[in-house]
Amino acid sequence: MQVIVPLAGKGTRLLPVTKYVPKPLIPVAGRPVLDRVMETLSALKMDELIFITGHLKEQVEEFVKENYDIPARFIEQKVQDGTAGAVKLAEPYVNGPVLIVFVDTLFDADLSVVDSLDVDGVIWAKEVEDYQRFGVVVTDDEGNMTKIVEKPSDPISKLANIGLYYMRDWKTLFAGINDTLENPANNGEWYLTDAFQYMIDQGRKIRALEVDGWYDCGKVETLVETNAHVLRTGGASAVPEIEGVEIVEPVYLGADVELKNVRLGPNVSVGAGTKIEGGSIRDSLVGKNSILKDVSTEGSLIGDDTILDGLNQSNIVASGDEVAPAR
Repeated sequence: MQVIVPLAGKGTRLLPVTKYVPKPLIPVAGRPVLDRVMETLSALKMDELIFITGHLKEQVEEFVKENYDIPARFIEQKVQDGTAGAVKLAEPYVNGPVLIVFVDTLFDADLSVVDSLDVDGVIWAKEVEDYQRFGVVVTDDEGNMTKIVEKPSDPISKLANIGLYYMRDWKTLFAGINDTLENPANNGEWYLTDAFQYMIDQGRKIRALEVDGWYDCGKVETLVETNAHVLRTGGASAVPEIEGVEIVEPVYLGADVELKNVRLGPNVSVGAGTKIEGGSIRDSLVGKNSILKDVSTEGSLIGDDTILDGLNQSNIVASGDEVAPAR
């Protein structure tokens, strides 16, 4: 199986951190989102990884080459024209069934089920109560997709599309992508879900399966929630008692973290080499090699190599010398 991983986006909702780190490489409990997604895929036989890159593509290429033994191909998406345009770039290299994974989220799912289903494709989804925020998958009585409706006002379905797909019939998939690209764009973008609708209209069956868990990493609020979930479910580290330091578990500390007179936690991860003195930090992610003095915050994302002194502000994104409110 080939795996297509589109990750060309700039991660604007996580600025200014994503000026310097591509969104898929932002760590959750000490490990990049991309790495945690790849761990979920590890049970599959993957013949090739096809990365659709863009923003800070050199960092992505370096990380993949250093961490994975699977053959990998990198294709730059020079024009941000939507998800259909991104996957279209892989067409010359695809020669069999494909898994398409958008790495904005973590998920709990048994992907091996694709070997036992007699369908042309699978779309994974998660039932949500705030269905108005998502594209939702509408199914027939057999659980096969009939359409996707973007941000419905009525509860036509509560199955949110999570950006994880398996397409056994890759030829009709790309026929659908090409058909989509021949039609007018939607605010300058073409959507992969329109190609799935083409497949259905051609009589193909795409089964909708629900994942056990779905954890968004695309904006600060949900990234903080995802970090907390990972910490609570095995991602925390053991922290020795330190005089003058109050630890409220769960927390994750990277190597060589220095703490002094600080209250840390719950639900905080701190990257290697960071120094924190004074203040209080909870429900936040702090990057590597940063220096925080008398900082009190919660619900925040603080990037690598960031120096903060005397800050008392929550729900922020900080990187270098820039501090911005979370979006």
